[in-house]
Amino acid sequence: MTPPATALQTPDGPTIERLPRIRSSLQPSNHPYLNGAWTPQHEELTAIGLSVIEGQIPGDIDGIYLRNTENQVHQPLGRYHPFDGDGMIHQIDFKDGKANYRNRFVRARCFEAEQEANASLWGGLMDGPGVSTRPGFGAHGRLKDSSSTDIIVHAGKAISTFYQCGEGYVLDPETLEQAGLAGWVPLDGISAHAKVDTRTGELLFFNYSTHAPYMHYGVVDAAGKLAHYVPVPLPGPRLPHDMCFSENWSILNDLPVFWDQELLKRDLHVVRLHKDLPSRFALIPRHGDTSEVRWFEAKPTYILHFLNAYEQGDEVIMDGYFQENPTPKPLPNEDGYGHLMAFVDEHSFQPRLHRWRFNLATGETVEQRLDDRVLEFGMFNQRYAGQPYRYAYSTTTKPGWFLFNGFVKHDLETGESWALTLPEGRYASEAPFAPRINAVDEDDGYLVSFIIDENAGTSECILIDCKRFEDGPVCRIALPHKISSGTHSHFVERKDLQAA
Repeated sequence: MTPPATALQTPDGPTIERLPRIRSSLQPSNHPYLNGAWTPQHEELTAIGLSVIEGQIPGDIDGIYLRNTENQVHQPLGRYHPFDGDGMIHQIDFKDGKANYRNRFVRARCFEAEQEANASLWGGLMDGPGVSTRPGFGAHGRLKDSSSTDIIVHAGKAISTFYQCGEGYVLDPETLEQAGLAGWVPLDGISAHAKVDTRTGELLFFNYSTHAPYMHYGVVDAAGKLAHYVPVPLPGPRLPHDMCFSENWSILNDLPVFWDQELLKRDLHVVRLHKDLPSRFALIPRHGDTSEVRWFEAKPTYILHFLNAYEQGDEVIMDGYFQENPTPKPLPNEDGYGHLMAFVDEHSFQPRLHRWRFNLATGETVEQRLDDRVLEFGMFNQRYAGQPYRYAYSTTTKPGWFLFNGFVKHDLETGESWALTLPEGRYASEAPFAPRINAVDEDDGYLVSFIIDENAGTSECILIDCKRFEDGPVCRIALPHKISSGTHSHFVERKDLQAA
């Protein structure tokens, strides 16, 4: 449960309720991902009746935008990586042309333990063995499960997840009140990027580990009960990050970017590109058994994120982001952050919008490049998840940084695209698609994104009309404080919440 709040009415602005401050031991630092747009936010509050900076909040959007962010609370024990930060959910709720805002730390078990100690207890992604002072919780106990990677809504509940197969934490998507662990999560945890099929109400997920069979796949039914869970054996420990699904198939992966096996025996987690291995994709029927897995090979790469998949005749067609250089060399950096800066800079690992076609009749894979620009973190209208779709929305990034500085809309049918670049010093969040009330076609709606304005030291929320993409935001809504950057987001329509 979150602590009680105190209310404050601001002149000509929202009514703000602030929660008691958390305990923090974090010291000032010149670390590039503890400053600027990545400055941790420790304040938790509720703001009712947000002020509009420009334009007008449309009356035809009714739902909730949730975004997970990393916010380091305590002084790191070793070398800090931005994905080590504690999870904080930022939420904006749209209804009847008005908007309210909330943000809350995810009260993960590791977060609570460090609050009690008022210190970091676990090392981070860049640290070797022996840094953590106690075992962690969940499948990957060497790291802190900060539940800071992803956020989805399923069966009326928000679920925050950690990409290294954490425990999964449940929140009320409207109030952000917390309900503890998701009871259906297996012992090996749940990776980030569980998928929700809006047509069936099912949640599809996977996990991975350093022990055989190394990966599992599961289905949670529309009522929130674990309905299906099977192994998908791999040759050894791997690092899958995302999955995809079509109407009848779930698609998992075995990619040739994973830990050096000899170093892993010494508990050293060093990632290598194994150039002699292909990319492999496992197609398993939605409720299929291990024996029904069909493997397809493709060019070696790493894929952080997929877009969508659908079926067409004998083919399953899947879109995502193919990395040209998945293990880049460290960037020149006087402060010793060159390795970190390279591995979070999309212009170093060079993801490109890409299509894979898996032919179920022949077993062949055909690949196609869809755009030569550096793009990632794609979104689409979730009403078309697992179905043929036409429009995709990707982010662009600032070279040298993990900071989104614009968006590209693709018409995958005609090949046309439209770009929107933010002014220098303004950085976006991953932007899901929010359908209009009574939308008449696929791109009838808005992209929703939080913006960090480093020029003004503020944050806001913007809505982009996808029918008039290059016109820029139709409205800008002031947030009550500057937020930290982060990774993933989700939009849930209110009608879907009510149905759940």
